[in-house]
Amino acid sequence: MQQPANRPPAIELINVSRRFITPDGKSMTALRDFNMSVAQGEFVAVVGPTGCGKSTTLNLVTGLAKPSAGEVRVMGAPVAGIDPRIGFVFQTDALFPWRSVIDNVVAGPVFRGMPKDEAYAKAREWLARVHLAGHESKYPHQLSGGMRKRVSLAQTFINEPQILLMDEPFSALDVQTRVMMHEELLNLWSQARASVVFVTHDLEEAIALADRVFVLTSGPATVKSVYPIDLARPRVVSEIRYDAKFIDIARTIWDDLRDEVQRGAAREEALVA
Repeated sequence: MQQPANRPPAIELINVSRRFITPDGKSMTALRDFNMSVAQGEFVAVVGPTGCGKSTTLNLVTGLAKPSAGEVRVMGAPVAGIDPRIGFVFQTDALFPWRSVIDNVVAGPVFRGMPKDEAYAKAREWLARVHLAGHESKYPHQLSGGMRKRVSLAQTFINEPQILLMDEPFSALDVQTRVMMHEELLNLWSQARASVVFVTHDLEEAIALADRVFVLTSGPATVKSVYPIDLARPRVVSEIRYDAKFIDIARTIWDDLRDEVQRGAAREEALVA
């Protein structure tokens, strides 16, 4: 996506390195000379070997972690603490088990000061948009995994985030439910036009959803390659995987990613030995 000249990128990581001390007292570098720019309204996916620093990248954007070197910017300004414009969808459900579905969804708006009547009306609207109308009074343990993810999406989008960070949000779901959630996410994103950074181990998932795919090296991570995904929108995820262009893109990126996966596996074996 081309960033308009008068609009700063939604996210910028500029020559970022991130080091930390392990529990056994050793210094470990998660990111090194890391550069990434995400345009406003762009959907970016990040893939790389296990443990290469993908989640660390998201933590830097949220302000939960600070760079050891370099700079992280959101909407043109340096990150300074937790930014209310950012929404986060985790791998595990961030739902309060003692709250009903609708009470989980209203938690954010009420915390931000929205009047309760308005918040509940808006929550009902969002639950209807994710096809959960009629389930408002249920509790998380009464829902399937896919339904809980729908609650999580409503819980996030109701706050109207300008930036959405997603850390393998659908990895625990079965294949069929995951495809349905892909369709749901793209539908919500096309309306909200938030900037999305979607971390995943699933290359096909990344290609099906994103405008661009970033391939990271094995740790310490840096950006190895960036691939524009030249597939028309709107996309039907259940069908696009069979498109010849999709298959060609997947083969090209996998040839690049496979080398890093192999290096990462060799590094883990060396550490064990």
